[in-house]
Amino acid sequence: MQAKSGIVSRSVSSVSSFRSGSFFAKLLAILSMAVTVVLVDSVNAEAEAANPKYAGIVVDAKTGNVLYSENADRLQYPASLTKMMTLYMTFEALEQGRIRLDTPVPFSAHAAAQAPTKLGVRAGGTITVEQGILGLVTLSANDAATALGEMLGGSEDRFAQMMTAKAHALGMTRTTYRNANGLPNTAQMTTARDQARLGIALRQHFAQYYGYFSTRAFKFGTRTIRSHNRLVGSVRGVDGIKTGYTRAAGFNLVSSVQVDGKSIVSVVLGGTSGPARDAQMRNLIATYLPKASSRGGSSQLIAQAAPAPAMIETPAPVEPQKAAQVARQAVPQQQVAPQQVAKTITAAQPPISAAAADLGLPRKGPLPDARYQVAETEVAYTETSATKSDNPLVAQAMPAPTKVKITSFKQQAPAAAPAKPDSATVDHVTTASTSAAPASAAPAGWVVQVGVSPSRQMAMDLLEGAKTKGGKALASAKPFAVAYGSGNDQVYRARFGGFDDQRDAVNACKALKKAGIKCWAAAQ
Repeated sequence: MQAKSGIVSRSVSSVSSFRSGSFFAKLLAILSMAVTVVLVDSVNAEAEAANPKYAGIVVDAKTGNVLYSENADRLQYPASLTKMMTLYMTFEALEQGRIRLDTPVPFSAHAAAQAPTKLGVRAGGTITVEQGILGLVTLSANDAATALGEMLGGSEDRFAQMMTAKAHALGMTRTTYRNANGLPNTAQMTTARDQARLGIALRQHFAQYYGYFSTRAFKFGTRTIRSHNRLVGSVRGVDGIKTGYTRAAGFNLVSSVQVDGKSIVSVVLGGTSGPARDAQMRNLIATYLPKASSRGGSSQLIAQAAPAPAMIETPAPVEPQKAAQVARQAVPQQQVAPQQVAKTITAAQPPISAAAADLGLPRKGPLPDARYQVAETEVAYTETSATKSDNPLVAQAMPAPTKVKITSFKQQAPAAAPAKPDSATVDHVTTASTSAAPASAAPAGWVVQVGVSPSRQMAMDLLEGAKTKGGKALASAKPFAVAYGSGNDQVYRARFGGFDDQRDAVNACKALKKAGIKCWAAAQ
């Protein structure tokens, strides 16, 4: 009996030991995998730092202090980071009222023939400006970038000259552009420091559009196009900006991080692979974000250059074959000569003042109707006057918004048109165009939109609740609802009007955000 008991005891002990050993084996396997991931990221980051093509910089976006720099002034190929400047020029044209988000963008044979990645629009087809923006920030569409450049500059060559002029005016003195998309051209060069300047400028000069860079996906016709930027949504605080790759350039990335009251812009150029580049960016963020300042940020770090005065003619919607003919007829030094002119805008340019800053370096026409919050990829200019300084960064106040008179025109329904979101949530961005329903009478000037509702009454109820939380900032604001779309697709945009200028509208929006209400400010 005792022998049997001993056998049982040993058996139980063996089973217990086996189970315990199995548990610890699994635990060790899990820990081993976690350590492996960390080590792989660390090895990738170290390999990038040793890569002879590598260049990087990290800038405190609040103070302008350079937190890290390696080969930051060495000339390198920008690849698709070029599209950051294409988008800067597009946002500027939107802000001036020269184009609108629903303005048709014609595709010439040259634009349609660009190498992938691309939207695949045929020559003679059109997309909207907003679809072009989304195509650039997600897919890094080369054809859409070229089409936007041809529309804004009259030809891609002319647009590249405008891009270079703008870069120099922003202080990007070592950057030269030769095309709108970043496809290989040995004369198209930049530096990590210049790209950091541009990243900060995009955030500061066009905060109302910057949210597009955090788009993870959008619908284009029957396709769902997802972003090439793997850090958005996977690294806390990363809200954009842009990836890029060509064989000569390597893997490039500019990232913006805003979290816990701190803000940095980081650049990695010449990566050996996408994962290695991303690992290096994660390493830079983890290392230098804690060193960034939580104070400052009240002034412009990058001087906003005055856009060149011009009379801009925006073409009326035309048939695809006519659109192609218009694009083919575009020549340098001219705007696209449309078959019919639907609106002509002359924008007077306000004077711009500049002052030196002791920093190491350097975030409507109608604005987006489907606005993406900043919550949280391959592929004649005039310098602003400034006080002499050894510092490469010149601080300057933003010019007052230019008031322009816009004659409305009938929107052309694009061939491939996606669905506008009725929320500002970054994680679920889809866009589309629908035929606009006649808008009800609305206050002129700057407005603040707080949401979209399926009925006018629900929109007004939304506004009533928002006004209660907005306090003094909305005391004299006029709530109104604007119908958009038609039939079953019709929605109502809940907006406040009656603001004297941009500052009042932005301040009202800030007050609403503090109360937990998402919003955006725009010129009506």
